[in-house]
Order: sequence, then C-alpha cells, then structure tokens
Amino acid sequence: MDIGRIVASLVVCGLGWAGSIAAAADSELLNSVKRNPQLAKDMCSLFQDLNAKGQSAYAKKVTRDIANDQKLSKQDAEVLVTYVVGMHCPDVR
Repeated sequence: MDIGRIVASLVVCGLGWAGSIAAAADSELLNSVKRNPQLAKDMCSLFQDLNAKGQSAYAKKVTRDIANDQKLSKQDAEVLVTYVVGMHCPDVR
C-alpha cells in the first residue's frame, strides 16, 4: 500500500469519527444533559471527588460506570463525559 492510500484511509477514518461526534452533539445524549442541568452537576461532583482521590474522569472504569448507569454505549459515555467536563466542570481532569 502506498503512502497516498494510507493518508487517504486515515482521513476517511478521521472524518467518520468526527461525524459521529457531530451526530452525538445533536442527539438525545447531549440534549438530556441540556434539559437536566442537575445531571451535569451530579457528574461534576462525582468527577471532582474522583480527582480528589487522584483518579481521572476519563478513566476506563469511570467511562464504563457512566455507560452502565446511563445505559449508554462506551463511545456515547466518552462523549458525554467530555461534554460535561468541557461545558460544566472545566476544572476537572
């Protein structure tokens, strides 16, 4: 496979992933947090508690727990965590 095909494949994969993030942004996934700010506050509190214990809000276990609690796929849970941290609790890591 030549370098041009490799680059083209990577670009297509990247665009597909970006499209799924954009679709999630307009989905019920993020609208549920927009309609229920208490959910975002609760998640921020959880993430701040985790940070205080030296754990990351982006840890695989946290993502898995959020997915299970919210009945989401792992990918949707990752998007949700990223959205909540970015929009509601930027002090969280």
